[in-house]
Amino acid sequence: MSEINVTPFVDVMLVLLIIFMVTAPLLTVGVQVDLPESSADSLPDDQEPLTVSINSKGEIFIQENKVSAETVIPKLLAIAKNRTDTRIYIRGDKNINYGRVLEIMGTLSGAGFSKVALISEPYKS
Repeated sequence: MSEINVTPFVDVMLVLLIIFMVTAPLLTVGVQVDLPESSADSLPDDQEPLTVSINSKGEIFIQENKVSAETVIPKLLAIAKNRTDTRIYIRGDKNINYGRVLEIMGTLSGAGFSKVALISEPYKS
């Protein structure tokens, strides 16, 4: 009677699990932003969104690249290939003026981007 030996398969799967557990936290956006907490549900991730971050100094980043306020729209349009239905997440540090975040959101909405969302930390009870 021959049986299938699953031990090598289990070993490989455990190694892959460990690799993914170690690398997953490294895949987040690299701009340091202290996000506010919220009890809202998470949005579904259909495709890779663009992330606009505003750090505690008020500096603006697209993904990890620093940009000026005047060049945010042209760069986003170039990255999104002029598709204004691309999902854009805004990460605003909780220590900056809320008006700065709304200014960026208004600029994005004025340029035609319709899927703009704010990112927050999950509420810790």
